[in-house]
Amino acid sequence: MSRILIVEDEAIIRSALKRLLERHDHRVSGAGSVAEALSLEPRDFDLVISDLRLPGEPGTDLIARAAPVPVLIMTSYASMRSAVEALKLGAVDYVAKPFDHEELLETVARILHQQSCCQAEPHDITEPDGQAQSMIGNCPAMQVVYTRIRKTAPADVTVLIQGESGTGKELVARAIHQQSKRDRAPLICVNCAAIPETLIESELFGHEKGAFTGASAARIGLVEAADGGTLFLDEIGELPLDAQARLLRALQEGEIRKIGSVETRHVDVRLIAATHRDLHALSRTGEFRLDLYYRLNVMQIDLPPLRDRDDDILVIADVLLEKAGRRHERPNLRLSRAARQTIHDYPWPGNVRELENALERGVILAEGHLIHPDDLGLVPASRTVVTQPQADTENARVPEESASDEDLSLEDYFQHFVLEHQDSLNETELAQKLGISRKNLWERRQRLGIPRKKGPKRHIG
Repeated sequence: MSRILIVEDEAIIRSALKRLLERHDHRVSGAGSVAEALSLEPRDFDLVISDLRLPGEPGTDLIARAAPVPVLIMTSYASMRSAVEALKLGAVDYVAKPFDHEELLETVARILHQQSCCQAEPHDITEPDGQAQSMIGNCPAMQVVYTRIRKTAPADVTVLIQGESGTGKELVARAIHQQSKRDRAPLICVNCAAIPETLIESELFGHEKGAFTGASAARIGLVEAADGGTLFLDEIGELPLDAQARLLRALQEGEIRKIGSVETRHVDVRLIAATHRDLHALSRTGEFRLDLYYRLNVMQIDLPPLRDRDDDILVIADVLLEKAGRRHERPNLRLSRAARQTIHDYPWPGNVRELENALERGVILAEGHLIHPDDLGLVPASRTVVTQPQADTENARVPEESASDEDLSLEDYFQHFVLEHQDSLNETELAQKLGISRKNLWERRQRLGIPRKKGPKRHIG
């Protein structure tokens, strides 16, 4: 049951809203001003619904002071300019009086759902420095990943993680290590693509003093450093063939030999490998050893790309935005509805890493409390077009990018939109585009004196 605070100076409207929301299983408190609302500790609520015009301070003053609790603005002074300004100040949404009950309840339910999703950070893991990181998302594909991690981690077998760059392969490796019996031993992470080919064997297996030019002292390799723990080899498809042969022996025999040494050393290491390439296809061209591929592929975990995690994209964005806001000391920033639509529609070739970078840019460049699409710095040509009624609805209700519409009142905008489109749209489609119910459309027609266009007469006979 959600707790909602209504801030409205007209007692009749406040009590009517209270009854409406309580009938739908919400716990509701009321206040007549910003000062009275602050005395009720708005941050203890799940949602604040505030009138724009209040005695004393305006309702928009609650946006920053209630953060991170979302504030829904109501206004009977329904100009597009005031509504857009409220959104730019950080309001989560707005509704115009007189509002339709169904529209209000739908808006409240959507905001509360988004808020609950933002607070969910499942499958926490902890980094070596003690900072927590999370694998975020609950789409079906990620549920399969979580199940595979839970079953694979205690088994102490070699794991191959496959997925595009930026999908979080290292997070999966950390989760496996920390849920395994080796969690108190070190986890050594190596990006094979980041080490020059001439040095990779030395880095992995170590070398003796004088083994090659520049080897002025003996050095322990990363495989030996992971003894008793876990070795994570990212981008293992970039490993040279000579190093692949040494790695295969280490896996089969549990033995390594430093470069320039005649002695072997026993090591007990669990290997987790990751790649964005098709290792089996590489083995057919001779670029990857087939016997090593079979040795690595005891258990396989496939990470889905972000574009296939439709239900998770905005949840991940909200969590990453909160973290970026804390880092840059801008904790009250929110994504505009247009920015949320842009994030949802973008194909994200760089996956979660690209999303994180875009939000970092947004936090740095945003003016005020709201991040807009231009702040994210995404290339427009990479976006996909989503023709969903909801997207059209929001564009119709809040034309944030159109300066000419900001001077129109909501009633003027409504009249202009209906007269322009009623020849091509029926009443149901008009209502959907405007984001209101058919009943509300009819009532506004009556109030504004806009007759419904009559269809052709039907002759019976």
